[in-house]
Amino acid sequence: MRSKQALTLGDVKKIAAAAEKEALTHQWAVTIAIVDDGGNLLWLQRLDGAAPVSASIAPSKARTAALGVRETKVYEDIINNGRYSFLSAPNIDGLLEGGVPILVAGDCVGAVGVSGVKSNEDAQIAKAGIAALAL
Repeated sequence: MRSKQALTLGDVKKIAAAAEKEALTHQWAVTIAIVDDGGNLLWLQRLDGAAPVSASIAPSKARTAALGVRETKVYEDIINNGRYSFLSAPNIDGLLEGGVPILVAGDCVGAVGVSGVKSNEDAQIAKAGIAALAL
């Protein structure tokens, strides 16, 4: 057996605070979702002015990034490059940029998903949150 790191509530709060700071710095109204390695929701925060649908999209992006152990931009690019059959992949539905896995020593311990602004800006917020862990 091998040991694997896991996110603590303290880690989740650090990620959320840094992601919120990044969003507010740019005046971006978004929803921030943080999940564990199984895609289970640990945190959901909808900033003032964020569209209601973002509260559904952000957790989907986070879950997809955690389960796929890669940024959701990879999936968006696959589809945009013509592999439409990928839309039928089971159990993943956050196929837009903005989901970023949290990797520790090569293991995925969770992911951050953000929705509400341009996809690359969503990813920027997610990465700023993850950077707070100083991995």
